[in-house]
Amino acid sequence: MPPGKPRKAAVAAWIGSALEYYDFFIYGSAAALIFPKVFFDPDHPATATLISLGTFGVAYATRPLGALFLGHIGDRLGRRRVMVLTLILMGISTFLIGALPTYDQIGAAAPVLLVLMRMLQGVSAAGEQAGASSMTLEHAPEDRRGYYSSFTLNGTQAGQILATLIFIPVAALPDDQLYTWGWRIPFLLSALVALAGYLIRRNLEETPVFRQESADRASAGAAPAELPLVHLLRHHWADVLRVVAAATIATVSTIFTVWALSYATGDAVGMGKTAMLWVGVSANAVALLTIPLWARLSDRIGRKPVFLIGSLGSGVMVFGYLWAISTGSYPLVFLTGIVFFGVVYSAANGIWPALYGEMFSTRVRLSGMAIGTQIGFAFAGFAVSFAASIAGPDGDNWVGVGIFTAAFCALSSLAVATGRETHRVPTARLGAGRGPAGGGADGKTPSGTGDPRSVPA
Repeated sequence: MPPGKPRKAAVAAWIGSALEYYDFFIYGSAAALIFPKVFFDPDHPATATLISLGTFGVAYATRPLGALFLGHIGDRLGRRRVMVLTLILMGISTFLIGALPTYDQIGAAAPVLLVLMRMLQGVSAAGEQAGASSMTLEHAPEDRRGYYSSFTLNGTQAGQILATLIFIPVAALPDDQLYTWGWRIPFLLSALVALAGYLIRRNLEETPVFRQESADRASAGAAPAELPLVHLLRHHWADVLRVVAAATIATVSTIFTVWALSYATGDAVGMGKTAMLWVGVSANAVALLTIPLWARLSDRIGRKPVFLIGSLGSGVMVFGYLWAISTGSYPLVFLTGIVFFGVVYSAANGIWPALYGEMFSTRVRLSGMAIGTQIGFAFAGFAVSFAASIAGPDGDNWVGVGIFTAAFCALSSLAVATGRETHRVPTARLGAGRGPAGGGADGKTPSGTGDPRSVPA
């Protein structure tokens, strides 16, 4: 099998994910700060905020459907095609959000159109991280899969930084400019994002293990991979359920990024929008440094212990961060935000591409990751709406929101703790021993590799 090109794949994953999630995350900031006054009835501000935060979760509801479609394409036709398609779709849908008429212009049709565009964003996001993670993992050397696959999430954090930096000067505009044309700028810029992403990814080579898998099946007279869902439910159903449960750790991200921002800048606390946006920028900047460090550690000691540090630690730190916001002390919020999201959460966030990807064989890796993560992420997306309800009419029940978030941290920790350790299993043998879904082209362990259970964990 020819060697992979891990650096080229990692750079393409990083840049592409940064551009893709710039588009995705500017919606979160707008849903918390702008959309309640632009796309919903201004005479009922509390209801408008609640519904606006609900539209943030709509994308997560469509992500499982996108995962089925894009996962099938990625496992049948290749990872590269998915990575190009997702960027184009995200760029178009985000640009159209910036061009939508407002509630004052067309009434109730405005939020309907907004939801439709958000659904398209969700379909795109469903394939992005799974496609980029599969690409980098399969190009990476055996002993550095965690490190190289972490570039996908590192790029995601960079996209969040970019989105927030763009929103800081926009949020500082006078209200008459902000709520008329100012808020549109970050969304309209996505046209450039889509073009840049296409140019970066169009010449990316397919992974060696995917090419080998396709060649083996062709030489054996077999058709390309069948509908991935059939294989997953028959041979990998336990791993898919494990990924679903583990992926609910993303609740931490949505609570930090959206609900906590709304809570801090709302009437209950009254902190400044720009100040709180800088907390997000700073925490994500720290995450750019800590994610590869956690990933390298997982290549040495295993995926499970590093993920558990992040998930269990986040379940504790969420109370500290929300309490800090309740005090209104900006230095305290800034410090706890960096430790919580920039350091602790990054342990789980940075290594899940390797952890989840190593549960599946090449034949179904992209669809397995996409379907499992997107169902779990759907819970995380709507966690913002549930948190808003838990917070009560005054929006200040941060303890209840903390308990709610910590429960998902516990669930994800349990799912990972009861799973296998895979960091030392060779790439060609990942997912082997699970019937036709694993191993080589004929469903058996590749020749000369032996029993995957003989590999030391």
